[in-house]
Amino acid sequence: MIEKLMNLQERWEAANARKAFNEAIAAAKAEIKPIVRNRIGHNNKKYADMAAVAEAVDPILSKHGLSYRFRTSQAANISVTCILFHRQGHEEETPLSAAADTSGNKSAIHGLGSTLTYLERYTLMLALGLAASNDDDGKAASEGSMISEEQIGTLTELMQSVGADKAKFLKFFKVEQLPDLPAKRFQEAINMLNAKARG
Repeated sequence: MIEKLMNLQERWEAANARKAFNEAIAAAKAEIKPIVRNRIGHNNKKYADMAAVAEAVDPILSKHGLSYRFRTSQAANISVTCILFHRQGHEEETPLSAAADTSGNKSAIHGLGSTLTYLERYTLMLALGLAASNDDDGKAASEGSMISEEQIGTLTELMQSVGADKAKFLKFFKVEQLPDLPAKRFQEAINMLNAKARG
């Protein structure tokens, strides 16, 4: 009887913690403004670096009892998992994997560092359901509902690293090309490719 009561108590506490987490996420997202793409990277594409992301989200997350940390591992690919957690104990994980960045004649260690910071930035944004804006007036947040150029690059690299069949991938999502993929299905696509990587 005592064991049953303890199990009920644990489930009740877990349910309350999950509810508090969801409420905190909703409240935080309502306050976080579109993140400005403040850097120019490969092929002159603009992106928001980790400092810009952290500056935009950290104070608001803290205000609502939320925080995050990263877990990393390396095998054939580099894997980063963003662990988003609430002060009441509930946490959720968002994983993402990619091959080391060898663009621009980077050394092995620089390629590793570049990929880690990219994955940290992106898993955090995915965990929070955020997008980067092209400017600081919020207009980009309302422009269309398809995946961004940065997300296209992420999916392309991930498909290559896990050996995914692009034609089958596009057929599954009922699109003719990657830019046609709805933004709301981006996380689904990431999860599917990561599942393939795990075998």
